[in-house]
Order: sequence, then structure tokens, then C-alpha cells
Amino acid sequence: TLSRLEASPDVLRREPVDLVELVDGLVADARFEAGQVRAADGHGTALRVDFDADDSVNVSGDPDLLWSALENVVRNAAKHGASGGIVTVSVHAVDGVAQVTVCDRGPGIAPDDLPAIFQPFFRAGASRTGIDGHGLGLAIAQRVVQAHGGEIVAVNRDGGGLQVTITLPSAGR
Repeated sequence: TLSRLEASPDVLRREPVDLVELVDGLVADARFEAGQVRAADGHGTALRVDFDADDSVNVSGDPDLLWSALENVVRNAAKHGASGGIVTVSVHAVDGVAQVTVCDRGPGIAPDDLPAIFQPFFRAGASRTGIDGHGLGLAIAQRVVQAHGGEIVAVNRDGGGLQVTITLPSAGR
């Protein structure tokens, strides 16, 4: 996916996408997977995934690519931020753009590493977390968001954790 996006950064398929509906499905999957992990290990703090959204937030784009980008961000929050117990996902129309925000209460990212997290194969704190991955998820998410004319930004949260905000042009803009 990353190679294809780098070779042809324009989204060829554009159709109406309701981000609320798309993200609601991702949140349902994350909740299910969190329950499966908890059931498998039988202990630990349960991960809660909260969802807050407007009734409908529409963009024009490739639903499969958008799903992939948003799934990578939500899965990262669940994997890396689960130590805080809560992942919050929101979808809102803000000042004429669509905004998806994913927040966790995990350890966050070392300030020196923040600029690199969207680069392919970069894995912040991989040796200390022991969490599997290849360092491609956020790189793919960034390329997808950029191909849709949007922006993705990650910042550490006050009190711990990471906030990833994706901004996309609303449909018809």
C-alpha cells in the first residue's frame, strides 16, 4: 500500500464516505479485539474504546484507503496506549473540515521521536515496549491522508498519552 501511494499519490477512486459510519465500524472492531485480548490473558486492565461523533461527517475519497489509514491509527492507540485503559475516538465537522481525533493515555512518544513517527519503518520505543510491528502503519496513514488533501498530526497529551488528529476536506470542498 505504501509503495503504491508513493508511486501514485493521487487517489483514483473518489466516492462519498461518511466518516462517522466508517469509524464506528473501526471502533466496534477495536472493542471486540480488546475483549478478545482480555479474555485470552485473563487479567490486566480492560481497554475501553469511547466514541463521540456528529450525526454524519462526509468526505469524498477512497473508502478502502481511508479505512486502512484510520484503522492503523486506532490500532496503534489500542496497542501502544492501552496502558492508560481508555482510547477515545471522535469524528466531527470543525470549521468546514472533517476531523478525526484518536487519543490514548499510554506513554506517548519521546519528544525527539515525534517528527519521525510518520516515516516508514520508524518504531518509537520498540525495544522497550516489546510490541510487534514494522513501522509502516503511520507512514501509510500519512500518505493516505495526504492523497485525500488532508493532514495528520500527532502530539503528546498533557497528563500522558498521544493525540493523533486527522483533518480532511469535507465533501464538496
